[in-house]
Amino acid sequence: MFHRKFKVVITDADFPSHEPERRILGEIAELVKRSCKTEDELIELTKDADALLVQYARITRRVVFSLEKAKIIVRYGIGYENVDVEAATERGIYVANVPDFCVSEVADHTLSLILSLARKTPWAHSSIKSGEWDWTRFRPVHRLKGKVVGVIGLGKIGRAVVRRLKNFGFKIKGYDPYVSKNIFEEFNIESVDLPTLLKDSDIVTIHAPLTQETHHLIGEKELRMMKDTALLMNTSRGAVIDGKALYKALVEGWIGAAALDVFEKEPLPPDSPLRRLNNLIMTPHMAWYSEESFRELQEKAAMEVKRVLTGGRPKNIVNPSVLKLR
Repeated sequence: MFHRKFKVVITDADFPSHEPERRILGEIAELVKRSCKTEDELIELTKDADALLVQYARITRRVVFSLEKAKIIVRYGIGYENVDVEAATERGIYVANVPDFCVSEVADHTLSLILSLARKTPWAHSSIKSGEWDWTRFRPVHRLKGKVVGVIGLGKIGRAVVRRLKNFGFKIKGYDPYVSKNIFEEFNIESVDLPTLLKDSDIVTIHAPLTQETHHLIGEKELRMMKDTALLMNTSRGAVIDGKALYKALVEGWIGAAALDVFEKEPLPPDSPLRRLNNLIMTPHMAWYSEESFRELQEKAAMEVKRVLTGGRPKNIVNPSVLKLR
């Protein structure tokens, strides 16, 4: 069927194995895996590749324009800010992502953070480990039923979070200028602007992609709008929140507490002042993870490559305008 095997480069990834990709692509492609650290390493490895599978590596304009044969670049994940989509479009190269592989995991993780903060579970656990037994140290803890949760971003994950929140008796307010009114009506979400959401919510949870519009969407001005008892969650992208402003808000008590799975700089530097806060829960960008989501992500990314290398189109095209060039 094919005169030669294609070359598919996995530029970097921290998966336990690449058996899912080999199972899907093995008959038509040679898989080459590296852990590229520099732009020059990427260029040397990928210049003759037919397709790229990318996790964290930065596929810059220079890398894109060095590609001699590439038909598609697939980002392992939902976000794709590490790929220069504009450059790829200029070269007529598809960019695809996997926008639906970890919806349940991120929604579950978000709920676990909300409940942990609201019930002060991590601090109670630590106090017992240190030999104490005094529940009064954790006053006040308030009933969750009837509290207002503000959801920023009502895509697949935001809506999955709302479904879970309903079971706890929360009142839901939402902000997302890019979804239709039907979504708000279907999920019985009160549609409000961002300032209203921040002022009215007892809990704010962020599920927005990182774009030019959402970079530092939550900064000092926005944090000062929130209740001084409010809880803030972020399981989307770190740079949606201004980290310096959040640190100040937590230290000075503009808000009650926060929980972060994502950070402006990852891994979080060892000397980050966020590590010293006692009103912040942190997890190491793991909301997406389950053993099942690992496999699903790899399979769906590999299928995008297979579709293109066998003459088709990606299912999840980030740059649909490239279709006009083909």
